[in-house]
Amino acid sequence: MALLYWIKAIAMKKTDKIWHNGRMIPWDQATVHVLSHALHYASSLFEGIRCYELPSGPAIFRLSDHMQRLINSSKIYRLDLPFTRAELESAAVELVQVNGLRHAYIRPIALRGYGELGVHSDNCPVEVFMACWEWGKYLGAGSDEGVDVCVSSWNRMAANTLPAMAKAAANYMNSQLIAMEAHQNGYKEGIALDSRGYVSEGSGENIFVIYGGKILTPPFSASILPGITRETVMTLCQDLGLTVVEQDIPREMLYLADEVFFVGTAAEITPLKSVDRIPVGSGKRGPITERLQAEFFAIVEGRKPDRHGWLTRVPALRPAAVTAKS
Repeated sequence: MALLYWIKAIAMKKTDKIWHNGRMIPWDQATVHVLSHALHYASSLFEGIRCYELPSGPAIFRLSDHMQRLINSSKIYRLDLPFTRAELESAAVELVQVNGLRHAYIRPIALRGYGELGVHSDNCPVEVFMACWEWGKYLGAGSDEGVDVCVSSWNRMAANTLPAMAKAAANYMNSQLIAMEAHQNGYKEGIALDSRGYVSEGSGENIFVIYGGKILTPPFSASILPGITRETVMTLCQDLGLTVVEQDIPREMLYLADEVFFVGTAAEITPLKSVDRIPVGSGKRGPITERLQAEFFAIVEGRKPDRHGWLTRVPALRPAAVTAKS
């Protein structure tokens, strides 16, 4: 039942257009061949980006940083993107415009397409798609108040096996094992340890631990993705006079912590109520987590100034442009 609820909670709401290699196409025409390289060898890199509704209209959060990370992931995997960062950013803005969304989740993906099969192949075209749709709370309604999680029996990949710094589809096979195990055992999410036994991250989220008056988060060497929301929270902590320390975190610190919270584009800032059925702190959202949530949402929803230049406004689409795109 828990797994079924989770699937329903994140179901996609179909929109009109998807961007493909420089042009808008109907949602139902955004397809790939069954023999595409990416389907057989997981040769795809992707991003997840939120667009928030502000009083002045939609705005995409940290668009440039997300597109740069897509470029970085592609560089690691030697996949030559046929578009510049500026072109990808422009496509994202246009996509939200054309679909008439006021808030959205944007998913760019670059993949090796149909050409030939074989682990190494230089003769497969690079396909770039970008879709967007309305998406609510990733960890379910009420998750802003806290969720129950477990430590997974599945570890994150060891160093020099799969590059954790790339947001690659291949890494999310590991994430699926973590998430499926957690949901089948009645938890909202799982926390993975790295190959050394230290805390790494959730199946799709970075993690912060508040212990002994310090805010701690695992370093890149713990096989984590360089999260953009993670960096956002570290910046907000600095703004609020809070110090964050990047260090290895032993599993047992999760049980002794005053507060623990996930961060990510989809999860935003989500407190943990319990880990392995052991209450975190008082068993509810803690004051530092609540303070960071308040600051984060005040900025992304336009109730406080965008002091770091994180928001890219989406202008209203002119009627003539609507006609041209239809």
